[in-house]
Amino acid sequence: MTLIKYRLHDPRLSPRRTRLEIPGWAGQSEQRVDGAHEHAWHCLPFTEAARSGIELFYPHPTALRVRVRDGLAAFDGEPGAAEAERPPFRSFGSAYYTYQLLLDLKVEDGLAVKTEPHPRFFTDTTGTVPIAVPALIRHWWPMIYFVVFKTPLAGQEHVFRPGEPFMQLSVVRADDAPELIEMGEEEAAERELQSRRIYESRETLGADSRWVSATDTVFDGTYRRILAAAKTTRKR
Repeated sequence: MTLIKYRLHDPRLSPRRTRLEIPGWAGQSEQRVDGAHEHAWHCLPFTEAARSGIELFYPHPTALRVRVRDGLAAFDGEPGAAEAERPPFRSFGSAYYTYQLLLDLKVEDGLAVKTEPHPRFFTDTTGTVPIAVPALIRHWWPMIYFVVFKTPLAGQEHVFRPGEPFMQLSVVRADDAPELIEMGEEEAAERELQSRRIYESRETLGADSRWVSATDTVFDGTYRRILAAAKTTRKR
């Protein structure tokens, strides 16, 4: 288990393990049956990726809209919002803008905190979800002073709403430098055999949960069954 200690400048940021909102950004509460529409929460790899992160909630009392004016990000609060409540945003060149986060997350030596878009960005169809730019903050840095967002395209807007998740943080290995090498012939053959066995076993492994979505896409429980078995084996 990875231990993360936090220190908040504004408790309304409410950092927590990312949760799927159903109904909400992760889709509707629609069961896996023939003719149903497929939703993000139906995809286990996506849900596991989402739940592995930490979500932050917009802490200010009124909404803020980010648009482009004169080539730069412009920030429009709700009518009547007090100037003293203006959130700490600023344009950062023409392609980005920043937000003063002031959040301290302490992770173990060798780990780092990675900023990234909230998973709801990938399920959104409005184009209004803020796009946090990935960045790696190492364990020895005492505070995330600000985070960077991608400026919306001309004619579009990003919307920050009170109590709505606006970005996600993940914990990763700081100096992970993967080296790509081609598989040897024996290992490649073993993987191919595994792939074929899984494919040929789908009728057995996932038959009782097989369904065809509204877009005529076939789903079944094969991946979920194998994952459950792998977790059981790991615990032994």
